[in-house]
Amino acid sequence: MTSELEQLCSHVNEKIGNIKKTLSLRNLGQEPTLKTILNKIGDEIIIVNELLNKFELEIQYQEQANSSLKELYESLEEDYKDVEHLKENIPPHLPQVIVTQNLVNGSDLDSEEPVKVEEPEPTKKPAKEQKIIKEMLFISTDEFNAIPSYMKSRLTYCQINDVIKEINKAVVSKYKIVHQSKKSMNSVTRNLYQRFINEETKDTKGHYFIVEADIKEFTTLKADKKLYVILNILRVCRRLSEIRGGGLTRYVIT
Repeated sequence: MTSELEQLCSHVNEKIGNIKKTLSLRNLGQEPTLKTILNKIGDEIIIVNELLNKFELEIQYQEQANSSLKELYESLEEDYKDVEHLKENIPPHLPQVIVTQNLVNGSDLDSEEPVKVEEPEPTKKPAKEQKIIKEMLFISTDEFNAIPSYMKSRLTYCQINDVIKEINKAVVSKYKIVHQSKKSMNSVTRNLYQRFINEETKDTKGHYFIVEADIKEFTTLKADKKLYVILNILRVCRRLSEIRGGGLTRYVIT
């Protein structure tokens, strides 16, 4: 019984000691000098937290860039293999110039003897050069930081670049159809092609652009308030411009 009382008293004394420490710390926090220090520490913690967020976004961007570079390297490696293969397997129908040399007693070609040049065979018409489709550049961290806070609100650097990636997907998908041979089109592709042509104006001539229907057709983006905020940001960052007319807003890649 005495042992239990001693343990109970010890437990009570420990609790009382903790309460005293808590009250003491609370009182210290109310002192002007210490309160100022605590406020400074709080501000520094907020700054450190913002820096960590920026580092995280930068790491995500670098990972994305690294992935893109890896894909580019693999693509270039495949192209290099194709070039080496073509080099080692030159088609026999390509034109070749053959010079007939008359050797006299093993000496050099007689300058008075005319050189016969074999006429090259007619070659096939070269394949149509593939057109390069213009894509939107990703925004940099400096550009992101320069965007007014009221405009980007809670949007992150990666969210904006993800939208750029989806828009580029729509642009490439659209203009692959525009540049496609009509003979190879099915009915669905032909209808899309006709819509693309109907949406062009004299102001869009020579430019690459998409409309909201293209975003719905070729991307997973939702045409909501968030998307329109990002499109406005891209316009401010000079990644695109708008041409309106005929009830459509055309987003032109700049």
